[in-house]
Amino acid sequence: MLNIIVNPHFHQKKVERLLAKVDKRLRERGTEYHIHYSHKAGQTREYARCLSEAGERYFVAFGGDGTLNEVLSGIICPEECYLGLIPAGTGNDFAHAAKIPQGIKALDLILDGEAKPTDYIQFDDGKRSMNIAGMGIDVDILHRCEKKKHGGRRSKYFFSLLAALREYKPIKIEVTADGKTDVYKALIACVCNGSRFGGGIPICPGARIDDGKLDLLVAECPPRGLIPLELTYLMRGKLLKRKIAHMVRCDEARIVAEGEALAQYDGELMPCDSLTAKIVAGKLRMFRG
Repeated sequence: MLNIIVNPHFHQKKVERLLAKVDKRLRERGTEYHIHYSHKAGQTREYARCLSEAGERYFVAFGGDGTLNEVLSGIICPEECYLGLIPAGTGNDFAHAAKIPQGIKALDLILDGEAKPTDYIQFDDGKRSMNIAGMGIDVDILHRCEKKKHGGRRSKYFFSLLAALREYKPIKIEVTADGKTDVYKALIACVCNGSRFGGGIPICPGARIDDGKLDLLVAECPPRGLIPLELTYLMRGKLLKRKIAHMVRCDEARIVAEGEALAQYDGELMPCDSLTAKIVAGKLRMFRG
């Protein structure tokens, strides 16, 4: 049984058209399947948990990075399951890292392709991440976007970015990786499995989803007047060449913030004062390129 878990909240008409194509293709192929619609926060994860508890092993996340995160986080034992993704979100950053095509071709990859060993990030508090999790100015921008009630997605992001550039205060963090601890005032601090976040920003171009390693990245916060310059390098995929950037490839990492902080897990915001992460290497079987 192929269990397709759908987040219908974004691009409703686009989702309906793609779902119609998916339904038609599955019927033509004689594939046994069921579509589960998520209508409230947390329901996607609950579906995955209940289905995996009932012995189901084949899951498809229909949505963006956040939907994929919730499905992965809900599955009881990821190493016993097969996971597919039909990208239908606003960013689809992990789909890029996993070389998963858009549209109906993503379903064809699931039906005809091979499930390959894939890494994911496990946190000590039970949370998981397929792509990137962390703290910093990117989280501040996302949080400001969520609080805005008016305007489109782009206008919300633009004005949130302007506000963050004026008001962002660097977070003091303690970072530990491979037994070494450092303290920074950070612009961004994150652990990466994938290479992009924020709808295409190449924060860690060298990260690979099947190399068995966690990429820990910290960018120190420069003087406020230089933040726009460093963000320009970030947008161009060249942040790691800057003096403010520090990257370690490791098996486990810990980021501890001084005081309360907000973290993002594949774009999903949650209160968190620390991230203790380890890479789970090749245990998840995923339909990807």
